[in-house]
Amino acid sequence: MRVYAHAPQVGLADVAPDGRVRLDALARWLQDAAWADVVDSGIDDDGIWILRRLRLDVDRFPRFGESPVIETWCSGIAKLWAERRSTLRSDGGGLVEAVALWVHLDPTGSRPRPLPEGFDAVYGTGRRVKARLHHPAEPPPEAERAAWRFRAAELDLAGHVNNAAYWQIVEEEEPGGAGTYEIEPAHPPPPGMRRSSRPARCAGSRRTAPCSRPCGRRHDARHHSTSSGASCLGTGGCSRTSGGT
Repeated sequence: MRVYAHAPQVGLADVAPDGRVRLDALARWLQDAAWADVVDSGIDDDGIWILRRLRLDVDRFPRFGESPVIETWCSGIAKLWAERRSTLRSDGGGLVEAVALWVHLDPTGSRPRPLPEGFDAVYGTGRRVKARLHHPAEPPPEAERAAWRFRAAELDLAGHVNNAAYWQIVEEEEPGGAGTYEIEPAHPPPPGMRRSSRPARCAGSRRTAPCSRPCGRRHDARHHSTSSGASCLGTGGCSRTSGGT
């Protein structure tokens, strides 16, 4: 099994005022590690990879002044997507386990495309994975709402709001503690369109699972409880086509 190591530098813009590395910074680091792995593999690929789901199991957040290392590997494939697992450790005791599902698109970023030639030879594990979403499309009527605005600066090479930008919504609630966090990005609105999202913990909840899946009908995101009792940030009327990168 191919395992690739990547050592991000903790920058001033990566941390909260208390020195904790933010969730959006973790998402960027994981994305950079995945891309560096693909480049290093030598696979010829002019397609675009977009994130369909990312789960972070945080044992302890890394902090400013620590030296993190990410080990990442492909843990399963299908015809149009692949699963990637990563472990982030820092010398100060930070530990984050991540599971991401990436969908392979054509160079325009508009249509799914089979994995590039030679991908299975480099990354194949014999394990097949599905791309079924975990979070319900419709949150309950009592879900809380709040305004949010995506910015042009959050667009990436694919013309999508980058997946790391969704984690900024969760950061508004200052997560800070250990737990499980999850998002399922869908194709976002153009920058400047308002969309609401407000993750608020349920009474007695000990874990959060933020799910940001903007839809094309209603520009709002709502808080709802999952069946496991975890808090979940989601949107109403979401499409099933992912578009966060």
